[in-house]
Amino acid sequence: MKLSKCSVFLLLILVGCSSTVQYTGNPEITQADIKHHIQYLASPELKGRRAGEEGNRMAAKYIAEQFASYGLKPMGAANNYFQPFSFVSLIRMSGTNSLSISAKGITKNYVLDRQFRPISFTENISVTSPLAFVGYGITAKSDSLQYDDYANLDVRNKIVIAMRFSPDGAGANKYARYSPIMEKALNAKDHGATGILFLTSPEGEEGSNLISFNYPVTNSAGIAVGTLLWSEMDTIMQRFGKNLLEIRNTIRATQKPQSFTMEECQATISTHTEKVTSTSANICGMIEGTDSVLKHQCLVLGAHMDHLGLGGGGSLLPDTVAIHPGADDNASGTAALLELAQYFAAHRQKLKRSLLFLSFSGEEEGLLGSDYYVKNPTFALDSTIAMINMDMIGRLRDSALIVEGMGTSPGWEKIVRSENKDSLFHLKLKPDGFGPSDHSSFYAKNIPVMFFFTNLHNDYHRPTDTWEKINYAGEQAIVEYVARIALDVIDEPARPQFTKAASTATGGAEMGDIRVSLGIVPDFGEDAPGLRITGTRKNSAAEKAGLQGGDIIVKFGPDEVKNIYDFTHDLGKYKPGDEVEIVVKRNGKDVYLKAVLEARK
Repeated sequence: MKLSKCSVFLLLILVGCSSTVQYTGNPEITQADIKHHIQYLASPELKGRRAGEEGNRMAAKYIAEQFASYGLKPMGAANNYFQPFSFVSLIRMSGTNSLSISAKGITKNYVLDRQFRPISFTENISVTSPLAFVGYGITAKSDSLQYDDYANLDVRNKIVIAMRFSPDGAGANKYARYSPIMEKALNAKDHGATGILFLTSPEGEEGSNLISFNYPVTNSAGIAVGTLLWSEMDTIMQRFGKNLLEIRNTIRATQKPQSFTMEECQATISTHTEKVTSTSANICGMIEGTDSVLKHQCLVLGAHMDHLGLGGGGSLLPDTVAIHPGADDNASGTAALLELAQYFAAHRQKLKRSLLFLSFSGEEEGLLGSDYYVKNPTFALDSTIAMINMDMIGRLRDSALIVEGMGTSPGWEKIVRSENKDSLFHLKLKPDGFGPSDHSSFYAKNIPVMFFFTNLHNDYHRPTDTWEKINYAGEQAIVEYVARIALDVIDEPARPQFTKAASTATGGAEMGDIRVSLGIVPDFGEDAPGLRITGTRKNSAAEKAGLQGGDIIVKFGPDEVKNIYDFTHDLGKYKPGDEVEIVVKRNGKDVYLKAVLEARK
């Protein structure tokens, strides 16, 4: 018997999760309730709430139980609070993963996970090729940098050996865009290499362990990718009369490449992986409005409840295996959502329009939950008047509160300023409706948005984001403020007008020292060849060229685009004013467009 995704998720909830403690709380917005919710959601028991894991399901069960206790109407997929969705949760090794190197007649097979390891974005491939040493594997040809490890070296049909980091060493900023190993792998592929092996640092230095297999990328680089111990390659170099440490030190001292083809030396590498699909769920509940006409429209209040589990992908300490509690990110926003649900449920007679409360999962994986919701809404999007998002609102400092989305409706700024008439907050208002949180998914559907945020801090995406560091008095004030704004929005006779906002950013993929901007917003919810976009920024090169939300970029200039990493890598090859032909898939057909790239703002 086949089970629906909803049935599977409910089964996991009922079988896999321990019972949560019932909590009644206060119908008003209180610090005590906020603290209780955050302490539970950020507790060791929930193990960081990563989407697809048991701690995430426990958090979902807890939120659904709270919604039920407040009397919210279930708005999930099957007359309950859950809206399940599937996603690629991880990549794991499968089949044969091996490496052997023959140098001057001597062959060695390397021990998996001790001397050699594939990296998750490797292609499923088996290849035998000559070797070439390419220093740091960097090609940096910008106005400020003229450095190329591949200059005057033909690596076509070869496996290249590259060191980690850059000629400036670990943690340097000069080569920041060129140092990520995915960027180096794509650069190797651009030069015709069949594979790349990343050396660890020498023993005792930062990066001396094999690179983690679980690199935070779910797309293939298109070639074989692995990591090899420094000592193993140094032994091979010695057969050619070379010293690997001396070569590295020369590159650092001179800032000039020392690349070469390794004669009488070839490698055979096999790398094979498989994607693992998991299920998570949004939690959806509604309070129906009292006006016979306006109750058929709703305001969405949202916050994501997932975080990073034990670390790995997304963590700013990716090699550290430890619970990432995510107290601020985003137990704080989830606690606010619960407090608002309880408050408005106790005062439902005040509501003319309906309120839809959405607790999203998969935000840390790329806005997966909110992206799934807007593609599968449980309340009609054309009757959804606006979306208010709360993400990381627990660290109020110096009364500074960031509110984004001010340019998405003409009346927004007046409302947020009028409800701050006592000047409790030092407001930092930003126009853009796109941003690194779930409101972006709604803005891309032409829905006005507001995004409340108390800014980044040193504990962001680290195991130190714990409940005792929350400013509970500050968060209470923010939640009360959001409640007043929400009442203003749902009581207005006319629904908010949508406007496309001026952009203050270039987009998540367009970063580092890349000089140009296209102005697209990637759709991270898609796991398919090409780069699907959610939308374009106002007055951007993409908008002027005619790109639309839902387009899949498959070619950028002469280069095929298989994923966002290909696109970012290709973007770095251009300068402002360059015209580039872009091929997109639109409704199954190829559409050819031309964009004049603009300077990054």
